[in-house]
Amino acid sequence: MSELRDKRALFTRLLAMLINKMIADGYTPLLGKDGLKHMANSLHYEGLAADIDLFKGDAYLTGTSDHRPFGEWWESLDVGCRWGGRFKTADGNHYSITFQGRS
Repeated sequence: MSELRDKRALFTRLLAMLINKMIADGYTPLLGKDGLKHMANSLHYEGLAADIDLFKGDAYLTGTSDHRPFGEWWESLDVGCRWGGRFKTADGNHYSITFQGRS
C-alpha cells in the first residue's frame, strides 16, 4: 500500500467518527462544497482535509468557537490530526491529517 492511500484510509475512518459524534451531539454537519479553491499544496487536494459546515437546528454556526469541542476531540483521535482553529489564521471548520510534513 502507498503512504498516501494509507493516510486517506485513516482520514476517512476518523472523519466518519467525527461526523457521527457531531450528529450524536445534536448537530447537523455538512461536508464543505467541493470545487472551492484552496491554497496551493492544500491537503484538500490529496483527500486529507475537509471543511465541515455545522448547524444546530436552523442556525448555521460559523465561529471557530462553535467547532472547538469537535476540533479538540478530532485532535485527540490521532497524533496527525489537525484542526484549523489552531492555525495562525483560524479556520474553525477545517479538519485534516498531516502528510509529508504538511498540516
